[in-house]
Amino acid sequence: MSTRRIRTIASAALLALLFTTTACAEDAGSGAGDDGSAGNGAIKSGLKVAFLPKQVNNPYFDTSDNKGGKVAVEEFKGSYSQTGPSEASPSAQVSYINTLSQQQTDVIVVSANDKDAICGALEEAQQAGAKVVTYDSDTNPSCRDLFINQATAEGIAKSQIKLISEAIGPEGGEIAILSATANATNQNAWIEMMKTELAKPEYAKLKLVDTVYGDDDDQKSFQEAQGLLAKHPNLKGIISPTTVGVAAAARYLSGSAYKGKVQLTGLGTPNQMRAYVKDGTVKAFALWNPADLGYLAAYAGGALASGQISGKEGDKFTAGKLGEFTVGKDGVVVLGDPFTFTAENVDQFTF
Repeated sequence: MSTRRIRTIASAALLALLFTTTACAEDAGSGAGDDGSAGNGAIKSGLKVAFLPKQVNNPYFDTSDNKGGKVAVEEFKGSYSQTGPSEASPSAQVSYINTLSQQQTDVIVVSANDKDAICGALEEAQQAGAKVVTYDSDTNPSCRDLFINQATAEGIAKSQIKLISEAIGPEGGEIAILSATANATNQNAWIEMMKTELAKPEYAKLKLVDTVYGDDDDQKSFQEAQGLLAKHPNLKGIISPTTVGVAAAARYLSGSAYKGKVQLTGLGTPNQMRAYVKDGTVKAFALWNPADLGYLAAYAGGALASGQISGKEGDKFTAGKLGEFTVGKDGVVVLGDPFTFTAENVDQFTF
């Protein structure tokens, strides 16, 4: 809560005429006035901000929400919560959105399991007064206010293809993709861009032979990785652009005869992948900092709910320690480029 201070400014006029002007100025340090309203264009205090990930008890979303979103919400003195399904299915999030709407939640931050399945519920939430921010995986733009994109699809695709190519070596060979759910917006966008990247001359020796889906379930992802090797005995590499999938695939490869022979890369967290990088199962993998993603999503929602921005292209807002961001086309805000983790640097990170 910001404090008010009164200062008296005195000035003398000619002929010894003296008058005093008193003004009130508000300290913008916390960004809110005593009545909870946005002061000096800052975020309102007391906002109810709820995070709805694809699934709860997922290490990636535990980090993005509880170590990123929660920190941000506490910084602007809001009320934070996380809720959601235990399984990442297209329709599982609908009932949670309806409940948040009934609870008059100010900001709903959601990672969509399907770009269409939750749109009706989100539109009703908007009509009830909630601001909707998607993060990690988008919906149709018509049913949210902003999408916080961890990185561009092109940037992720380039990173993944480059890493698998370097891991396999100049001789190339057959590769496969182990994805999350078949309807995940972000996964499908990345896969399409990977195909575009593979069409470039420098990757002519890489051949994509299969794409399978582990539904962001550890055991199913493990089985899908196992199935890929049974189906494609000449497979040289697997790309798994999902934290659950890449960790499950690494666990399978590390205990099999394929360790060191079939290369693996993907999007994973250092804590999940550290052992597999160090034992040689994985040479390198990539990710952004999921805590930063959740932190940015929370600040974006706070800026929307406070009237700082409307979500139109060109809007600017400040996301705490991350600095200033600009809203791009279709209401998209990009966190930044993915980071590559290797045995040399993985111990520097703990998420």
